[in-house]
Amino acid sequence: MARPDKAAAVAELTDKFRNSNAAVLTEYRGLTVAQLKTLRRSLGENAQYTVVKNTLTKIAASEAGITLDDQLFAGPTAVAFVTGDPVESAKGLRDFAKENPNLIIKGGVLDGKALSADEIKKLADLESREVLLSKLAGAFKAKQSQAASVFQALPSKLVRTVDALRAKQAEQGGAE
Repeated sequence: MARPDKAAAVAELTDKFRNSNAAVLTEYRGLTVAQLKTLRRSLGENAQYTVVKNTLTKIAASEAGITLDDQLFAGPTAVAFVTGDPVESAKGLRDFAKENPNLIIKGGVLDGKALSADEIKKLADLESREVLLSKLAGAFKAKQSQAASVFQALPSKLVRTVDALRAKQAEQGGAE
């Protein structure tokens, strides 16, 4: 490849690193073209899986302000650039790697912070953003319902207490 081609490739990769929420580096050795196509589909709409050259990717990452371990750039490398929910893409990679042991998750980046392969697998174990937000909304709603019950219980308890006092006074007044 000529020098201008390499500079253009580095610039493109640098933009991808800067514009993505996460990037996951994988080794794809031994995967067929059909398997790579299936992998790309399993990542979802918000991820782009690209086969890259190690040296150019390393330069692009450093130009984007990301520090990655040199061990991540050993062997054939492909990067999943994620612009949406990183959990969905991490789950897609994890599930595909279970079915196809030739795919090895090396590590990655999440919001500029380097992640190990184990951390990416932990990320894949999280529930999606929508599920977490709905659980949070449900917890807020439950707390509001509990607060409403407490506030409603105080006046009704007061009314029962007043009724009990009236009944007691009526009994004492009737006994005299």
